[in-house]
Formats: sequence, structure tokens, C-alpha cells
Amino acid sequence: MVNMITSTRAHPMINRLSTRFAMLAGFLIAASVSAGHPGADEFARKLADDDGLDIEYVRRAIDGAEFQQSIIDAITRPAESKPWHEYRKIFVRDTRIDGGVEFWRANRALIERVAAEFRVPAEVILAIVGVETNYGLNTGSYRVLDALVTLGFYYPKRAEFFSRELAQYFHLSREESLPLEEIKGSYAGAMGLGQFIPSSYRAYAVDFDESGSRDLWRSLPDALGSVANYLKVHGWNDQLPTVLPVRSVPAGLDEAFKPKPQHTLGELQAMGIEFDPAGLALDTPATLIELEATDGPEYWIGLNNFYVITRYNRSPLYAMAVTQLADELAARARRELALAD
Repeated sequence: MVNMITSTRAHPMINRLSTRFAMLAGFLIAASVSAGHPGADEFARKLADDDGLDIEYVRRAIDGAEFQQSIIDAITRPAESKPWHEYRKIFVRDTRIDGGVEFWRANRALIERVAAEFRVPAEVILAIVGVETNYGLNTGSYRVLDALVTLGFYYPKRAEFFSRELAQYFHLSREESLPLEEIKGSYAGAMGLGQFIPSSYRAYAVDFDESGSRDLWRSLPDALGSVANYLKVHGWNDQLPTVLPVRSVPAGLDEAFKPKPQHTLGELQAMGIEFDPAGLALDTPATLIELEATDGPEYWIGLNNFYVITRYNRSPLYAMAVTQLADELAARARRELALAD
């Protein structure tokens, strides 16, 4: 619909009506929340019937959750909606690199033990933790229960997904003895240094310190080991790089490439894409990545490890930020750590 009001100075009556409408909308949302979250009773019954959880416990927990408009606002404008040249500046910057080097120096033995155990490079593990939580400095300020209830019951676009995560959270809380109503995380309900959503926590977190529990906040071995395990399970190959630089792409190439490799290096070369295969076999699975740089498209060849990183976060921007931060960490940290030996 075309906006019929083009002036930035609306009529006073319109301003008054807009104010009243906003107040009414806020009142209606608050009233609906205070009266019980829509769909909560059905959710509690299903969790009780299917999984054997106590229905009254589930109801009380959900009734105690608070709708947070800021969570809805945050998920509708994620950082991944930015162009690459803006997104990159958030994560591949000196402060994030310096922080990673210091974190590596302080925990060198553990980091290298995790890397060797799971056969995932130390710098990649660190880069994910660096992008996700700035090496644990910001693990989230929202109650996970509030986040998952808000998105599961008030965000139709992804309600089914977050309702499933809410169910997973109830199970996770019981399995790991987590205080359901106290745990804090991101606006999307992700937790710990590596920001695992409940289903990922249950499936991929590891008890690397062998304490009998998987603690992604207070146990650095568990947190780093879980990130490495996630990448390993999803197919990380320590014999391959993550990306290859592209020299040129032919004009008129209009194929829609996906992060998951659908071609081989040889097929990409046959399309006229110019790059150095770096000694890799031409039947190596690969894809073309296009990013929005300041002066036009920026191209890379993505290999399987790039796709593995997108399993952590499906955005190619995220995967490239992790890749480039990892490269910076490797170049700087290994040089400085070597000098310290």
C-alpha cells in the first residue's frame, strides 16, 4: 500500500490518533500476555503427553515467562542482513583479533588439546567463539525462557522452530540440572561461549573436562570442545582449506550458487571462473560465494569446510567472517606464541 502521508509533519489529529493507537496496541499485547501466552496450554499438554513432563510444571514455567518486544525487534533486523562490507567490520577488526590472541595465549594448552582431539584448527574454534560472544565477554542478557516463549508464541514466521527449541530447553534443563528460569542467553535462546541453541546443546555439547556435566558457561574445556565437536560431526576436513580467492568471474554468469558445494573445482573452472586450485584435486566439491563489497561483488571459492561453518550459522557472511577472523588469528597468534617459546 502506498503511504498517503508524505510530509514529515503530520496533522495534529493524526498524531493524536497515532499515539492512541500505539497505546491501545501496547495495552492489547500486555493484556494478552498477562492472560496467558497464546498456545501455551496446548504446548504444555503436548509436552506432557509426548515426553512425560509434568504438565503443571510446564504451565507454571511458561506462565512465568515474559514477552519481550525487544526480542522480536532483534530477530527482525539481524546483523546478517547487512552487506558484507559492513558486517565484516563488526568481527574482523583489531580489537577482536587482539582479544583472540590474548585468549589463545591464556589458554594455549587447552585450545591446542581440543584442536588435536577433534582435528579442527585452533584458530577456527577461537574465531567462532570470538564472533559469537567475543571470547565469552557477552554470552547474552535475555532469559532463555523469555526468548523461546516470545519467539515460539509471538513470532509466527518461525514459531514452529522456536516452539521445538522451547521443548528441547525443558529437556535440557532436566538433563543438565540447569535452572530453567534463570539461564540467560541471546535473543534467539542461544547459550554459553559458543551460543548453542537447546537442540544443539543436547546433540553436540561434550563433557570435555569429564566432570559429569556439560557446562558451556563455566567450563572452558566443555565450551571449546563442544564447538570443535559440532564442526567435526558436521564434516570438518582438516586436509582442506575453507575458501580459495577468485581472480575473476565471467560476465553473465547467472547461476544461483548455494553454500553447500554443488559443483567441483574443475566444473567451476570450466564455467570461466579463474582461481588457483592450490594443488587440490579438480574433483573437489566446491561452490562460488558472492559477497557485497564496497566497490562491487567480491568472489570466493567455498569448499566443504565453508559449508560446515554455515551449519553453525547458515549465513555466508557469518562463515566468511569466521574464516577471515581465523586467518588473522593464525597469522598473528602463532607468530607471537612462537616468539614466546
